[in-house]
Parts: sequence; structure tokens; C-alpha cells
Amino acid sequence: MIYFDNSATTKIDPSVLATYRSVSEQYYGNPSSLHQLGEQSRQLLTQSRKQIAELLDVSKEEIYFTSGGTEGDNLAIKGTAIEKMDYGRHIITSSTEHPAVIQSMEQLEALGWDVTYLSVDEKGQISLEELEQSLRKDTVLVSLMAVNNETGSLQPLKEVGELLELYPSVHFHVDAVQAIGKIDLDLNESRIDIAVFSGHKFHAPKGTGFIYVKSGRKLAPLLSGGGQETGLRNGTENVPGNVALAKSLRLLMENKEETAQKLLDMRKSLLAYFADLDRVTVFSPEESAPHIVCFGIKNIKGEVVVHALEKHGIYISTTSACSSRKKDNIHSIREMGYSLKEAESAVRISWSQINTLQEVDAFKSAVDTVYSQLKSIE
Repeated sequence: MIYFDNSATTKIDPSVLATYRSVSEQYYGNPSSLHQLGEQSRQLLTQSRKQIAELLDVSKEEIYFTSGGTEGDNLAIKGTAIEKMDYGRHIITSSTEHPAVIQSMEQLEALGWDVTYLSVDEKGQISLEELEQSLRKDTVLVSLMAVNNETGSLQPLKEVGELLELYPSVHFHVDAVQAIGKIDLDLNESRIDIAVFSGHKFHAPKGTGFIYVKSGRKLAPLLSGGGQETGLRNGTENVPGNVALAKSLRLLMENKEETAQKLLDMRKSLLAYFADLDRVTVFSPEESAPHIVCFGIKNIKGEVVVHALEKHGIYISTTSACSSRKKDNIHSIREMGYSLKEAESAVRISWSQINTLQEVDAFKSAVDTVYSQLKSIE
């Protein structure tokens, strides 16, 4: 079996799983309890928060544990909207964001907020000029994803940050779920105010994640309760999950350079291969994330290719797993200017540091067979 659907989710690292199991068995006290078992759990939680902060070169007070990307994006967007509603009700985002962002925006629109959806070019990038023209006195938030989950397109975060230096009251939220360990993301030196991360995208357990909130920025909590996470994210903490999350991030960041080169080598190999197939369209721009390639075979729907490769023991997806079963998972490709028919052919390959060039070669061999079988279909 070859698993090339890592942007949907990753296999938990065996050593991370062992940590999760050990903490679950030995440190099961509630971190809010006053007894020794509770104190042990609290200390583990504190150590994990500190470890994540050090790995990202930020303060531990700027890290809040969540259940993952969807919760983090909802907290960033709605938390900003509620906190700053007396200052303005205008938000800016792009037309190619993750459903957690788009649907949060739509919910706020229904409640009276004004949302501007920036268009993207053929590379999937916004226009800085359009962003500047869209900023208003009542703008409270700009929300952009670092790496598009469908195509791997990169947004110009550095340039956006430089522009927003002129608008210090505007929160800058970045969905960094697909970015961690894949591209440089210097939170300490950037204009980014809020960044969202999800553990199951880098071999940590599902249901884990964290949000970075720059010191001085305030969000309204979405969950009311016992005051956990300094009141921003109430609810009994997932101690074993958060400890495992911190360990998985450490493993990722310790081998960051080696991993980056490995991911790039696999991408280069795949792009060179696709260049020789005349019926293949590569939707991912030339300059994009190193771990995602989105492509399509002319006149063949993506789900046909997914199931054909599955018969060879290779697992890929029709772009976004979060919406693939609802058939609305091609919006980013459409926004980049491709036709509906072209977009319907799209499939996404996504790999991680545990994949190998040998698996890429096996993938090519399987695609050769599938491509030949489907070549007669027009």
C-alpha cells in the first residue's frame, strides 16, 4: 500500500502513539484538580505548551491548545468578530479558503458582517492591490491560508504582512494547517497575529491542534466553561493528545531541512513525469508547496482516477477531503480560471516525510497502467 493522501490526514507516528498511550494510562488526572494526579497532568500540559512555543520561537503564553484546524479557524474568525464588533464589521478573505473559513464567513454574513472575498490569479494567489483597495476603516480581520489544501498554492504572506503594518488595528489570521514543516513561517518576526495548526496533518493524533495568538491580540472565546486555556478555549484539556502533539511537532522540526529536501525531490520527480503525459494538466502552480501536486487527466473525472489507482494499492484523493463527498471540492481550481470540466478531473497527491522516492516510482508505474487504460476515453 502507498498512502499519498497526507493533506487529508497522516498516519500517527509510532513513537507518538506510544507517548499518547503512556500518558493516557499514567497521567489521567484532570489538570484542574488540586490533588497530585491533577498536578502531574497540569505540569505535562505546561511542558508541552512550552515545547511548542520554543519550537516556533514564540512565547508559551501565545499558544492555546484546540481540537484542530476547524476549531482553530472558527475561533480565530468568530473570536475576532465578536471581540472587535464595536470597532467594525468588515472582514477580508480569499475566494479559495478552506470550508472552515468560508462557512464561518458565511455565518457571520448572515449575522450582519460584511465580507470581501478576494479573487485569485492562475497561481491561486491574491492581488496585493485588490487587498489594499478592499481595506476600510471598519475592517477588523484579514484571513488567508498559507498553503492551499487543494493545489498547494502559496499566498504572499510576507507582502500582506508588510501592507498590514499600515493597519495595526486589523487582525491578520493565517490558516497554517498545510504549512507547518513545509514552508518557512516565522511567527516571531512576522505581522501574523493568529495562526492555526492541526496535529493530524503532521503525524500527531486526530483531535489535536493549537492556535497561536500574538501577545496583545484578543479573541472572544467560543466555548464558555471552566476557564481552561486562560479562558480562551474552555473545556477539560486533552492531556495525552497535547503531549503527543508536542512530541510530533518536535520530531518534525528537528528534521526540517532534511524533510524539506526530501519533499522537494519527490515533487520534482512527479512534475518531470507528468510533463511527458500529453493528456495531463497540472493545476498546482510552479512555485507552490513541496508536498502537494494537483493534476487531472483530460476528460476523466477525478473519482475515476482515485478508484483506478486504489486497485493498485495507491491512495490519493479528489482534492479536499473535507468536501469531496459533497462534490464541492474543486472551488479553488475553478477560481484559478479552469473550466468546470477541467476542475472535475482534478486529483491531489500529497506526501510526507515518511514517504519515499521508491513509492513515487511505484506511483508512476501505476499511473502508466491507468493512463493507458483510460487513454481511449474521449
